[in-house]
Formats: sequence, C-alpha cells, structure tokens
Amino acid sequence: MKLRETLTFLRALSSGPGLVGAIAPSGAALAKLITSEIGHDSGPIVEFGPGTGVFTQALLAQGVREEDLTLVEYRSDFAKLLQERFPDARVLRMDAGSLHKQDLFHNAPVGAIVSGLPLLNMPSRKIVRILSGAFRYMRPCGAFYQFTYVPRCPVPRTFLDRLGLRASCLGRALVNIPPAAVYRITKRELSKSGHTSSPIQETGSVEELRAGHRVLS
Repeated sequence: MKLRETLTFLRALSSGPGLVGAIAPSGAALAKLITSEIGHDSGPIVEFGPGTGVFTQALLAQGVREEDLTLVEYRSDFAKLLQERFPDARVLRMDAGSLHKQDLFHNAPVGAIVSGLPLLNMPSRKIVRILSGAFRYMRPCGAFYQFTYVPRCPVPRTFLDRLGLRASCLGRALVNIPPAAVYRITKRELSKSGHTSSPIQETGSVEELRAGHRVLS
C-alpha cells in the first residue's frame, strides 16, 4: 500500500474508528479470498465500504473490468482517493443503507456485492436496510460477500430469515491482521423464502464522483 493510502486510512481510523471498523487495512490474503468467486464474466460488481481500494484492486486482478465496478463509500476522503485510483469505476459517496431508495443501476442486475462494512458496529435496522437494498439489485444467483473478525456470521440468523437469505462460510484468512472470515450470503429458493421486508422511511443523498465531475442528488 502506498504512503498516501496508508495515511488516509490512519486519519480515517483516528477520526471515526466505528465507521472504519478495522485496525489495519485488509491484507492480500483476505482480499484474494473475498474476491475468489468473482471474475470477468460476473457482470456489474458493487463494493460497499471500499476504503482505500484493497478489495477493489483484487477484483481487477480477478479480471473484473474497472468500468464494471460501482464503489459505494460514505467517507469523502476515501471516495476522493478511490476516484483518483480507479478513474473508470463509478464512485458513489453515499450511505450504503440508502441504496434501496435509489435507482442507480438502470435495470442492469448486479452479479455480486463485496462488503467491507463494519456490520457488527451497526444497529440492526441498518443491517436490514443494507441487505434489503443490496438484494433489490442482485441477480437471482448473485452473492453478497462479507468479511468479519468474529467466529460467526455478522448477520444474525433472524435477519437472514426475515429477508429470505442464507449464509455460508467461504473460508478464513488467518494471516490477516486480525484474522478474518468471509461469508457468502445468497437468496434462498423462492418457494422457501415467503417474506416481505419492512418499509424504510429514511432518506439519503448520493454524490457520484467521476473523473473531472460530480453529481449530487
């Protein structure tokens, strides 16, 4: 990781550790694991909380085209860094919990979502909003990949049941600091889901960063 990226991470960690949710940038082993099932033919890919772009770089190494990436980042310093590092990607400065209220993908279903969000630091309603918004855009066979530092899925079983989802452990990156696990979250069979998600009343804004311009809505 370059010096500027490291300094940006450290500043973010000192100013808002709960939003960063990590004591160090994710390592190469974790980045490789969380992107291992994604490739050039996976279609549009969304990343939640990309931070300095460690997982983003791993997605590119897997063959994903930069222009097929949408990077959803809440912090303005990280969003600016991402736009400079990945000028052909779509960078949205927004709260991932507001995704369900936006029409951002123009009927192009998402193949996978890679999440670096600190779900364990979030209230339960926000976790439900994030997953509900994610699977609104997902292909039926798409997957949501989430890493965690604890020895269990960071999404409680009750939330998965409510949204008609299931989770399985993809693997563990023991050499990461700290060691981490990756969970794959997918839709259950439609005949077994039988659920409706609760309506969400909150609003949010989106700032799209592209090389040379911004759009705020």
